[in-house]
Amino acid sequence: MDKRSKIILGVFCAVLLAIIVTEITKPRPINWRPSYTQYDKIPFGCYVLFQELESLFPKTDITSVDQNVYEFLVNRDSTQKSNYLLINDHISLDRQETNQLLKYVSSGNSVLISTTSLSYFLMDTLNIKLSTDYTIKEDTLKASFTNTKFSKKYVYDRGLYNTHFSSIDTLNATVLGHISFQSNKGILDGPTQTEKHPNFIKSKFGEGQFYINTIPQAFSNYYLLNGNEEYAANALSYLNDEPLFWDSYKKAGRVIIDSPMRFVLNQTALKWAYYLTIAGLLLFVIFKAKREQRIIPVITAKENTSVAFARTVGSLYYQNKDYTDLIDKKIKFFLAYLRRNYYIDTTRLDEGTIKKLAAKSGKTVQETKALVELIQRLKGKKINGPEPLLELNKKITAFKK
Repeated sequence: MDKRSKIILGVFCAVLLAIIVTEITKPRPINWRPSYTQYDKIPFGCYVLFQELESLFPKTDITSVDQNVYEFLVNRDSTQKSNYLLINDHISLDRQETNQLLKYVSSGNSVLISTTSLSYFLMDTLNIKLSTDYTIKEDTLKASFTNTKFSKKYVYDRGLYNTHFSSIDTLNATVLGHISFQSNKGILDGPTQTEKHPNFIKSKFGEGQFYINTIPQAFSNYYLLNGNEEYAANALSYLNDEPLFWDSYKKAGRVIIDSPMRFVLNQTALKWAYYLTIAGLLLFVIFKAKREQRIIPVITAKENTSVAFARTVGSLYYQNKDYTDLIDKKIKFFLAYLRRNYYIDTTRLDEGTIKKLAAKSGKTVQETKALVELIQRLKGKKINGPEPLLELNKKITAFKK
C-alpha cells in the first residue's frame, strides 16, 4: 500500500471513529411516548408510582398481573377481598373481560381505572360517557377533589387531553373530582372560556365500586417528580388496605412478541421445549466440533473367490482325467454330509444303516439302497471312467433334494 492510500485510509478511520464517539456521547432525546408500565423510567412511565405503592399501602400485598383481566380474575381466590388498579391512556375490555370485572366488583371488591378512553361495554353498563375537548395548541388544566380535605388544585401542562365525564348515572355515581381548562372550541384566535367538568367519579356496582379517573398522566413519572405527587396519593387513598393487584397487561408500553414464534413463546411448556432444543443443538455443535472423528478410510469388501477356486480345481482334475480320485473325494464329502446332517455312522453301510438313512432322509429304501450300493461298488474299483462319476453325481444330487 502506497503512502497516499495509507493517508486516505487513516482519514476515513478517524472520521468513522469521530462519528461513533459523537453518537455515543450525544444526549438522547426524551421519550415522551405514553407507557404506564412499572419498568419504564421515561416521563410517562409508572416506575416511580409502582415503587411508592409499598409506602402508600404499607399493610397491603401488591401483586403485578401479567394476564388479561378475564384470565386473572377467573383463576384468583374469590374468597378474599381486593383492589384492582388499571392505568393506561386507553383501557380496552372485551365483553368477557367486562363481565368478569363487573362480577369482581359486584362481589365487594374495588377497581380504580385511570384512562382517557374506556371500552363501550363498561361505560354502557355503568351508564357513563366520556368526552374529550381537543384544542389546537396544548394548554394547561387544573384538577381538584370535591373532598374538602384535599383542597389544593393541581396544575398539569403537558400531554393532557382534557378528557372528562359528559354524562354519569347520578343514582349510583358520586363525583370525587373535577378538571377545569380554557376552551376556545377549536378556534385558534377565538375567545376562551373556563370550563369545569367532573373527571373523577365513584360508581357503585353491587357490593363494590368503580373509581374512574380521566388523568392517567397524573400517575406518571413526569408529574410525580414535579410536585404533583399528592394528587396521585389522594386518588389512591380511596382504595382500602386490602390486597392490591397492579395491572401490567393493558399497558401502551407493554412488550408484545409479534414474531411467528409468539404462540410457542406464550405457552410455558412449548417455550421451555424450544429453549432446551436450542441449548441442545448448541451443545451438540460445541462438542461435535471438539470431538470430530477423522475420516474413516473406505475398505473394499473381499471378493468371493470360491467359484473361481472351484473352477480352477475342476479344470485341473479335468485336464489330468483322474476320475477315480474325484469319485473318492465325492464319496468322502457325501459321507461327511450324512454324518453332519443325519448323525449316522458311515463306517459300515449295511442293511440297518440303509433303513435308518431312508427313515431320516425321507427317501425310499430302494432309492437309498441303490445309492449305497453304487458307493460301495465304486469304492472297490481302482480305475473309473467319466460315466460312473456322472452317475454318482446325479444320484447324490437327487438324494439331497
